[in-house]
Amino acid sequence: MSKSLSHYLGLVRFSHTLFALPFALSSATIAWSIESFRFVDLIGILLCMIFARSAAMAFNRLVDRHIDAQNPRTATRHLPTGLLSTRRVRAFTLLTSIGFIASTTLFLLREPPNFWPLILSVPVLIFLLLYSYTKRFTSLAHFWLGVSLMLAPISAWIAIVGLRELLPPVLLGAGVLFWVAGFDILYACQDADFDRKKGLHSIPARFGIRGALQLAALSHAFSLIFFLSLYWLVPQLNGWIYLIGVTAVVLLLVYEHSLVKADDLSKVNQAFFQVNIVISVGMFLIILAQILFRSDLNVTF
Repeated sequence: MSKSLSHYLGLVRFSHTLFALPFALSSATIAWSIESFRFVDLIGILLCMIFARSAAMAFNRLVDRHIDAQNPRTATRHLPTGLLSTRRVRAFTLLTSIGFIASTTLFLLREPPNFWPLILSVPVLIFLLLYSYTKRFTSLAHFWLGVSLMLAPISAWIAIVGLRELLPPVLLGAGVLFWVAGFDILYACQDADFDRKKGLHSIPARFGIRGALQLAALSHAFSLIFFLSLYWLVPQLNGWIYLIGVTAVVLLLVYEHSLVKADDLSKVNQAFFQVNIVISVGMFLIILAQILFRSDLNVTF
């Protein structure tokens, strides 16, 4: 049983939940500065994030299983090697999709009940699943993925606050969009030749490695602009802790780009996994510290 669980966790790269979850919690932390903290909201956000991401990743592995089998970099994944059967992964995708929709009903337990998460659950899930097809018809697939993760802070905000005062999660989400698109472009550089041969679309396949690195840097510049805009436009984050934190993110992104060269992609994985997890978790801790320092967090039991 533990071996099967390990296979499923590996299938969906469960550890990569740290890319999106901290930004959902960051948005929730800002929201709790104007709304009372409720444990049911926290549990609902955690379950929705885990189920939605698991469903999207499992579906992606299903849709791409034949492509993955032909790519030397991905040929050892669970479906190409037979570690998990197509039938089991389909069942897992269905169960996690149902789990995501069911988790949104937790927000009906609030007082007053919030129906928006349940109403928006199916459209959000469809958008997440459709990402798996994007590289078959557009080089902007990286930005579709960015929007998918952008939904994390926006959805967490709506789950707590509803549809009012959306500026904080939209600015945070826009930063996430360009941050994700930037590092996904870097990651896709590994498959540029393979994508061209198979007729798949990506920015590295279309513009070459050097052009892709430049577009990734531009995306990260836009990301920093949106993260910095929170300092001026969101009063809860108008403080020295947040400003120092964003400065650290700037340095981390500069370091990330220094690791990846047009003629040397050997450190792409280090840039992709290690640096970006530090950024996502770090941003959450920065936002939490800034709001606690200003005593704006509205905690009630």
